[in-house]
Amino acid sequence: MAQAHRSPQPSAAPSQPRVFKLVLLGSGSVGKSSLALRYVKNDFKSILPTVGCAFFTKVVDLGDSSLKLEIWDTAGQEKYHSVCHLYFRGANAALLVYDITRKDSFHKAQQWLKDLERELQPGEVLVMLVGNKTDLSEEREVAFEEGKEFADSQKLLFMETSAKLNHQVLEVFSAVARELLQKDNGVGQAPRGDAGVALNERPVRQAKCCAQ
Repeated sequence: MAQAHRSPQPSAAPSQPRVFKLVLLGSGSVGKSSLALRYVKNDFKSILPTVGCAFFTKVVDLGDSSLKLEIWDTAGQEKYHSVCHLYFRGANAALLVYDITRKDSFHKAQQWLKDLERELQPGEVLVMLVGNKTDLSEEREVAFEEGKEFADSQKLLFMETSAKLNHQVLEVFSAVARELLQKDNGVGQAPRGDAGVALNERPVRQAKCCAQ
């Protein structure tokens, strides 16, 4: 548990990839674990609800540079809410995940953002809002435009995904990895006084697909 308090620092050894902590936040059953499993192992299957936190690692090659993502997949059930705060402290980046077929999960993602703002300094953590399960678009309750509008208002990255169909999952994690590397190199940072938690105003790409 103590490890959750520690903020991963870029490795000093030139031969080793720099290490960054990425946390997945959101309501239960929005597909956080499925996104992590699809990204790390290119696998999709029915998963039991996460208890406490699950942990994954992935080395990301970005041309001449590489980095290691330590992915903390937090439990979405309300009873674990206070415990999850221990895991996102010290994070370098966060994915706020919601289910596009559940409006309540979209509202919950907004609450997670407020929690991050209370715990971390502005600009300290890169945040991406992720609308998952676009493969269930006929049951959609949250429009793409609604998610994008909120992300733009908070200066968050935004993308829609489908873990089930493997749609834009790689793009989500790769975009975060690129931004982390740029930030670590002192490129593309927003002024410290900027409102919100994240620091990116890059145009979003519309996704047309998604799942758990």
